[in-house]
Amino acid sequence: MAKLVSKTYGDALFEVAVEEGTLDTMLEEVEAVLQVLKNDKEYVNLLAHPRIPVDEKQSMVEKVFKGRVSDGLTGFIITIVEKGRFTEIDSILSYFISRVWEEKKIGVAYVTSATALSDKQKKAVEAKLLETSSYLQFRMKYTVNPALIGGMVIQIGDRVVDGSVKTKLENMAKELNKIQLSN
Repeated sequence: MAKLVSKTYGDALFEVAVEEGTLDTMLEEVEAVLQVLKNDKEYVNLLAHPRIPVDEKQSMVEKVFKGRVSDGLTGFIITIVEKGRFTEIDSILSYFISRVWEEKKIGVAYVTSATALSDKQKKAVEAKLLETSSYLQFRMKYTVNPALIGGMVIQIGDRVVDGSVKTKLENMAKELNKIQLSN
């Protein structure tokens, strides 16, 4: 259900931004709003609290965002508050961002390696991903997991390429276990 709500509201915001020709501006504003919400959990809890009247919540949204972001985005946030969906604001705005990135052919790649990669290695990984995909740009997210032993695991959306030594050893062990030893 939460994914449906995120998609419905996120798509609506996306369509309005496309119609008005403000996609880039809206993306910047949505990223800024998300950052504000991540940094102020008390504010988020107040807007999500069921006992605070909707009109007070609307006033709180206007005080924080009016004049700082477009009237369209402020109105969008107020609509989410009115509909009682503020608890899902993070997923709604995140969905909008991913939809814009999809439109602009910007991919998000999660790269996990056994050791930290140098800047040169990171550039090489990104270049290879750009060369082998339809994306024009990548937002790279790097993590280190020593349990991989060597190599790396790359995830883009729901696709995973596992080139880790750990997985290769596990696959070899499975194949060896299938072999029947005879005397």
